[in-house]
Amino acid sequence: MERQSRASFVTQHQLWSTQQAHLAEALLQELQSTRSVQWVRVVFPDAHGVLRGKTLSKEAAIQALTAGHGAPSSLLLKDSSGRTVFPIFEAPERLPWPQFRGAADLVMVPDPSTWRVLPWVEATGWLMADVYFPDGRPVPIAPRHILRRQLERFRAAGYLVRVGVEIECYVWPQAAPNAPTEGLRPQLLGVDRLDQLDAVIRVLQRGLCELGLPLRSVEAELGPGQLEVTFEVLEGMEAADAVALLRAAVRQLCRTAGYQATFMCRPPGEGMVSSGWHVHQSLVDLNQGYNRFAPGPGEVGPLSQVGMAYLAGLLAHAPAGAAFAVPTITGYKRFLLRALAPDRVSWGEDNRAAMVRVAQGHLGEAVHLEHRLAEPQANPYLWLAAQLASGWDGMVRALSPGVPDAVPYAAEGPRLPTTLREALDRLREDATLAELLGHDVVQWFTALKEAEWRRFAEAITDWEVREYLDLC
Repeated sequence: MERQSRASFVTQHQLWSTQQAHLAEALLQELQSTRSVQWVRVVFPDAHGVLRGKTLSKEAAIQALTAGHGAPSSLLLKDSSGRTVFPIFEAPERLPWPQFRGAADLVMVPDPSTWRVLPWVEATGWLMADVYFPDGRPVPIAPRHILRRQLERFRAAGYLVRVGVEIECYVWPQAAPNAPTEGLRPQLLGVDRLDQLDAVIRVLQRGLCELGLPLRSVEAELGPGQLEVTFEVLEGMEAADAVALLRAAVRQLCRTAGYQATFMCRPPGEGMVSSGWHVHQSLVDLNQGYNRFAPGPGEVGPLSQVGMAYLAGLLAHAPAGAAFAVPTITGYKRFLLRALAPDRVSWGEDNRAAMVRVAQGHLGEAVHLEHRLAEPQANPYLWLAAQLASGWDGMVRALSPGVPDAVPYAAEGPRLPTTLREALDRLREDATLAELLGHDVVQWFTALKEAEWRRFAEAITDWEVREYLDLC
C-alpha cells in the first residue's frame, strides 16, 4: 500500500527540475542495463555534515528514484555522539515540527545529478538525497534544503554562486595509530614530504578522480602527515556535495591503503599544526556571465560595489557565523596568534592573516573572496549557507567593510569567539542572520551543539588528571 501511494512521489510534488528529470531517466536506463552496479548508497547530511542513509539493492534504488525511500526523522535530531537531543517520544509541545514525533519516517529523494560509482567498494553506486516530509514539503532543517534556500535567493536576484575549496586533513599509517607524526617534521609544501607520502597521495588522486571530483591539487601542508586537497571552482550546491563526498572518500580510500585519515582540526601528537578549510567565493551574473566581484568601469578598489557590500556582510555576521564555521570544541584551539588562522574580524588585500582575503588571482576577472575561518569538520551546507546569508545582508543594506587591515593580527576589529559556547551565544544574538537562515534552523542547531558542550563540560579530561590528581 505504501509503495503504491508513493509511486509518483517525485512527480506528484514536483520535486525535480527539468534537468534532474532528464538525468533521472538516463540513470534509470543505466541501472536497468548494467551489471557492474548492484547496490546504491542513498545518503543525506545531518546537522554535523555526517552522511546518513541506506545501501539499497539496485531494484530498490530504481524504485526510490521516483517513489523516494524512508529514513527515521531522528537522524536530524542527534548531537555529535549520536544521542537524540529533542524529546521525540514525550513532551510533543517542545518539538517545533510535529512530523518528528515518535521518530516517524522522512522520505529520501535521490538527486540524480549526484550519481557516482564508488571506487572503494565493489559494485556500489552513490546518490545524495534530499529529505521531505511525507506530504512532500521540504524538511526545513535538512542541510541541503537550508543551503538551497540561500542559493535560490541569489539566483532570483540574478546571481550564480561560485565556490572554490581548500581543505586540510591528516593521514598516517594504521600500523602506528599512536604515533601519526613519527619520522616526520613540519615542512610546508616540501617535495621530500610529497615523496614520503607518495603511496597514499596516489591512492587519493586516483580515487578522487574516479569519483569525478574536480581535483586541482593534493599538497603537503606544514604539519607532519598533513595534506591539503583543492578543487576547481564549482557552483554552490556542487561544492558542498563535493566536500561531503571528499571527506567520506578520503577516510575510506586511506583505510584501503593501510592509512588512517582525520579531518579533526588538531589531532593529538607532537608538532601538530591545526587544519583549516578555506572557502573561495564569488558571484557571477546569470545573464551576462561576468564576475560581479570584479571592479567595473569607474569603480576604484579591489572589489566592485557588490563585492564590497557582500564582504561587509561577512564581517558583520562573523561572530555569529563562527558557530557554523567552527562547530567543534577542538576547533577553537586553532585560533592562535600568527598561526595563519584568524583571531578577529578583519579583511585584507591578499593577506593570509586576515579572516577574509581579497584574492586577485592571475586575471582581473578572477577576483574573489577567500574566507579563512572554518575548520575541516564544519558542515559544508550550513557553513556555506551562513556565508551566503551574511553576504546577502551586506548587499541588501549596502554595508561598507571599511579599510583593509594591513596588519590583521594587530587590527582593532572585534575578536572572534574563543569557545563553542561563546559562538552559540553570538549566534542566538544575531536576529538578522536567524531571520535569513530561519529561526527554526538556529534553534535546532544551537540545541544540538549545546548538548555537545554540556557533555564536554561534564567530562574529566587528561589535562585535569595531570594537573590536579597529585596537586595536594
